[in-house]
Amino acid sequence: MTCKILIVYHSQSGNTRKMAQKVSEGARSIEDVAVFLKTASEATLEDLLACDGLAIGSPEYFGYMSGMVKDFFDRTYNEARGRKEIFKKPYAVFISAGNDGTGALNHIERICLGYQFKKVLVPVIAKGEVDGGILAQCEELGKTIAAGCREGIY
Repeated sequence: MTCKILIVYHSQSGNTRKMAQKVSEGARSIEDVAVFLKTASEATLEDLLACDGLAIGSPEYFGYMSGMVKDFFDRTYNEARGRKEIFKKPYAVFISAGNDGTGALNHIERICLGYQFKKVLVPVIAKGEVDGGILAQCEELGKTIAAGCREGIY
């Protein structure tokens, strides 16, 4: 059976998109894993229910996640709440931050707690420039969540 990883992100400047693409590359490098890379505006409840693991990417705006990532959560929360497909779903976060990223991370994690997702990895936070080191961490995040979901570790 193929493991499904959903990567949901928003990007205006292109930084978070670069990070999302590397998360996707990492996840795709694992055998028997299908990766669905979607912008927050196009991701749906059905995508969320069908995935085995989730990676959420957002820029940090004024100490908060992007409005589009918040919109994704707003559009899916009521119908997802209490569903067995959501309970303990493994997730990881990656953030492109002009500041320190903690505000956006705290808000995303608080919402994920409401969904009853399970945080499985340390977040990747780019403070300033999205360089090769950050992109390598994103690729590793993708590999790790995909392999962990495929093997049933999470």
